[in-house]
Amino acid sequence: MKRRSWWSLGALALGFGVAALRLRRRLDLDGKVAVIAGGSRGLGLVLARELAARRARIVLMARDVDELERARVDLAVCGADDVLIVPCDVTQPAQVDEAVATVLDACGRIDVLIDCAGDIEVGPLEAMRYSDFERAMATNFWGPLHLVRAVLPGMRARGGGRIVNISSVGGVVAVPHLLPYVASKFALTGLSLGLRSELAKHGIVVTTVCPGLMRTGSPGNALFKGDRGAEYSWFSVSDSLPLLSMSAERAARRIVRAIQRGKARVVLGMPAKMAAVAQALAPGVVAFAMETANRLLPASEDARAPSTGNESRAAAHVPRWLTTLGDRAAARNNE
Repeated sequence: MKRRSWWSLGALALGFGVAALRLRRRLDLDGKVAVIAGGSRGLGLVLARELAARRARIVLMARDVDELERARVDLAVCGADDVLIVPCDVTQPAQVDEAVATVLDACGRIDVLIDCAGDIEVGPLEAMRYSDFERAMATNFWGPLHLVRAVLPGMRARGGGRIVNISSVGGVVAVPHLLPYVASKFALTGLSLGLRSELAKHGIVVTTVCPGLMRTGSPGNALFKGDRGAEYSWFSVSDSLPLLSMSAERAARRIVRAIQRGKARVVLGMPAKMAAVAQALAPGVVAFAMETANRLLPASEDARAPSTGNESRAAAHVPRWLTTLGDRAAARNNE
């Protein structure tokens, strides 16, 4: 047989092998127990709605009991009347262990874990203190690690499971005025990709999600330092504009499909995809673009305790129409 024919047969066999692997990894969510950390509002709540539509059994974890109750009512209106809510601060390992034990007692297993809890803090490096970096790492890196370690024994024993870590394009490209967030998300991206390699032998599939800007309504609960009003202005507008941001509902559908297919990494939003590709192919160009962007952002060394977006909005000078889509998302998503 000619060499070209052997190459063709090899390529065909590889194609069949990849297709078979994808079919084997595809997950039917009907009846599966899906735990969403950070599921009381924002993207976590939108993901809960999407998973409930696929008849998964939903478990929500978050720190705020009132927010959890409102989320449960929201999901009941959507037809999910068997939602378990478990108060938990993911930065506290003992609370995480207790919460996971509660879920196992109530549901018997955990099929899907989605680490969606996260904090974001906006402001220049001059306004940041070590405590800001420690807070970001505690929630965005250590929180997911605590959760993963808590669910692993059960998933290993069953020989399977899905773990989904919601990182960020900020865990791929270093965006200025977000350094605590960026550092923690870079750490989470590395952890998540490494977990996929190490846990595959146990039948556990890990997916890393790197969204760009999404219209979840999160600016109101984000933290701002430095010139708080000005920082809130650029961040909230960027988070609301259609060409820069994508709807939370579209993002949730993409994430759920990635869970079902067992994808390794998903970058959401065209601007985020372009940034990720540029970072890989032309890091110098991206560095220059970020340097230029930083010069246009507000400068302040005010290192006082951060304010939430809802508190900072009064000092901002943003026409309401520029943040209309984000404000509507906040109203929909318990923000």
